[in-house]
Amino acid sequence: MIGLDTNVLVRYLVQDEPIQSKQAARLIEHSCTADAPGWINLVVLCELVWVLTSGYGYTRDAIADVLAKLLQVTELLIEADDAVVSALQLYRSSKVDFADALIGIRNRQVGCEITATFDRAASAIDEFAAVPRLL
Repeated sequence: MIGLDTNVLVRYLVQDEPIQSKQAARLIEHSCTADAPGWINLVVLCELVWVLTSGYGYTRDAIADVLAKLLQVTELLIEADDAVVSALQLYRSSKVDFADALIGIRNRQVGCEITATFDRAASAIDEFAAVPRLL
């Protein structure tokens, strides 16, 4: 199994740099298989969302579509894919950032009853509570 860094995934998806994009495509298409998938960890997914938003101007809908497609590719294995699916649903249905949605979902999965935050958008979803409310 080969772990994929954010920059490799971005080059593959965006195809904006001819040499690196071609190398990323060759690596993913020839070395990542259903039997030996490429590994995408949660940090890479959060960085991917950030890069696509801030560096490439992708909309929330476009980013959600990219994440949904990544989840369907059998040649890629996404860490905690069940949490990513749930976070993606929250990302689509609320104003919370993808990373915050993922934080809240993963914290619930490990037994946290709530995640304390100062983020107003995050505190609007069930996984979070605003710190002043907890005091």
